[in-house]
Amino acid sequence: MSKISKAAKAVKKVDLGNVIRAIVRSGQAAPGPPLGPVLGQRGIPIGTFCKDFNEKTKDLKEGIPLPIKIHVKPDRTYDLKIGQPTVSYFLKQAAGIQKGAGKTGHELAGMVSVRAVYEIALVKSLDECFKMQNASLETVVKCIVGSAKSLGIKIVNDLSAEEYKIFLEEREEKLKADAAAAAEAAAAVKKK
Repeated sequence: MSKISKAAKAVKKVDLGNVIRAIVRSGQAAPGPPLGPVLGQRGIPIGTFCKDFNEKTKDLKEGIPLPIKIHVKPDRTYDLKIGQPTVSYFLKQAAGIQKGAGKTGHELAGMVSVRAVYEIALVKSLDECFKMQNASLETVVKCIVGSAKSLGIKIVNDLSAEEYKIFLEEREEKLKADAAAAAEAAAAVKKK
């Protein structure tokens, strides 16, 4: 057997299954799915993990989606790394919306100012994934702009509170009208 094939076998034997990545809402870790079964398969005590996670996130507002990394050790203990909230969470908070556009590219869900994008970029530039890539602030901003587009959030230079309030009210009315039309269509299909 050649040295190269021995090295290839050694690389294949490296088990990357010792790291669990997930997004869990702060203060809401529960032993049920989807987190419970994954932890149970690895032999991690689920109740202890949930208590540990909820304790570490008790200072945060409840319900914030946090990316976590769990390094599972051979003796069934773990190291828990909790990241910063996701970009989509920051963008939705800045835009004042609950969820993004249903039809990306065709529907506008909200608007944020360039300043808000810059502030989000400053916070996210401290995130582990951007630090490992040695990403510039410009790269982080481009990632945030891409996320905003996929959520249906428009980035504007200047955003007045009055104009935005009118926009949100009009969008709410449109969503209610769309929901009513969908309900009518469903009722018409049921009658047939």
